[in-house]
Amino acid sequence: MDITTENVLLIGSLLLLISILAGKTSYRFGVPTLILFLSVGILAGSEGIGKIEFDDPQLAQFVGIVSLNFILFSGGLDTNWRSIKPILWHGISLSTLGVLFTALSLGTFVWAITDFSIYEGLLLGAIVSSTDAAAVFSILRSKNMALKANLRPTLELESGSNDPMAYFLTIAFLGLVVNEDQSLLSIVPLFLQQILIGAALGFLFGKLSKMIINRITLDFEGLYPVLAITLMFLVFSATDRLGGNGFLAVYLAGVYLGNQDLIHKRTIMRFFDGLAWLMQIVLFLTLGLLVFPSDIVPVLGLGILISGFLIFVARPIGVFLSLSPFKMKMRRRWYISWVGLRGAVPIVFATYPLLAGIEKAHMIFNIVFFVSLTSVLVQGTTLSRVAKWLHVALPKTVKKVSPVDAFLADGTKSLIREITIPPDNFSVGKKIVNLHFPRTAIIAMISRDGKFLTPNGATEIQEDDTLIVLMETQKNVKAVYSSLHLAYDPDTVEEDNI
Repeated sequence: MDITTENVLLIGSLLLLISILAGKTSYRFGVPTLILFLSVGILAGSEGIGKIEFDDPQLAQFVGIVSLNFILFSGGLDTNWRSIKPILWHGISLSTLGVLFTALSLGTFVWAITDFSIYEGLLLGAIVSSTDAAAVFSILRSKNMALKANLRPTLELESGSNDPMAYFLTIAFLGLVVNEDQSLLSIVPLFLQQILIGAALGFLFGKLSKMIINRITLDFEGLYPVLAITLMFLVFSATDRLGGNGFLAVYLAGVYLGNQDLIHKRTIMRFFDGLAWLMQIVLFLTLGLLVFPSDIVPVLGLGILISGFLIFVARPIGVFLSLSPFKMKMRRRWYISWVGLRGAVPIVFATYPLLAGIEKAHMIFNIVFFVSLTSVLVQGTTLSRVAKWLHVALPKTVKKVSPVDAFLADGTKSLIREITIPPDNFSVGKKIVNLHFPRTAIIAMISRDGKFLTPNGATEIQEDDTLIVLMETQKNVKAVYSSLHLAYDPDTVEEDNI
């Protein structure tokens, strides 16, 4: 079956429906959801029961880039600064040095056991060097895993931030394969350019995006997520155009915005959470359609060797070397090594050699596909079991709620306060979004001139307004008064339970 303009929506919607239904039941059998999405794509492909003809690496790469933008931006929005601050340098080291050491060790191994040149081996190593944000986020959150210390934020920070390094290494080593007369040192200036420009523009565009979102007045709440999408693509394309790493810029812009007070922030975050899942499904379906299972069979033996070396040697080397400057228990290092899930990102990066037309491009793509598949199957299905073996798991009953989950959850508000704003108060004339109101409290209504208003983040506070504030606990009261620059006296403030 050929994909045409007339049937693309029918085929796409049917594949999405099948993927969602398959994913709903996948964990009954211990199979990661992402594998089901990939399997649906393979079965629907030209060598599966669907017989859909799809052999367009350029289109697959475009879908991959768009999908990664959503996945990385959503991951950035979900990254809470307070959670990652204690392990920030651990994550940075893993996402840079860890990726580099993994690529170098695996690339050398491939060069030693195959007829690949050293640069071709390093290219393969670079493509599979990063952990996949979509795989790690979805599996950790779907399994609702409770891990000791700061293991979970470390793993999520690494997976969300290491794709830019893998992308840079892929492009750099691909350039060396095409131009073998260049030296390895020639990639150093490119690395500095990509990382420095990408990081700088990520934060710069993040601040600019905050100003735009909070200052622009849109008539409909649903337009704010659309505005955020526009800004996200602007960050990526402008950074890429200026020679920086667009993926890094998008992730950092997402991290910045996720830790700021934004108008309709909850709406934006929930919208991107749903879109990130949609992009994961679309990405895995597309890559599943692109692969030809018959081409995987000839590389099974080599693929098993490379997968085994990556899982049991290269990934641990990258983790242990990059974390050597930090104090961390050995079993936690081993667990981080095990959560080296490869997913759709390496397969997307493997389309770059295909489009460049290098000699071993198809072999590299098939090996990378097999490595990604085995990684999610072997490691993704055993995360909970290995966590228990290494004694890094916590009982679910003592699992802490993450700041992002607490923000998005509609927690029960058991306390109510009526707070009248005096004429000379700090908050007069300011938008609610600029008051830095505690996330565990909400302004449910405002009494103004005998009328009740339902406020949002863009609502400006006026003198003599009476704010009807709902809070979860008594501990939130002081924080509310502090954000309004009002004196708080627990002996005179009336306590009302809803």
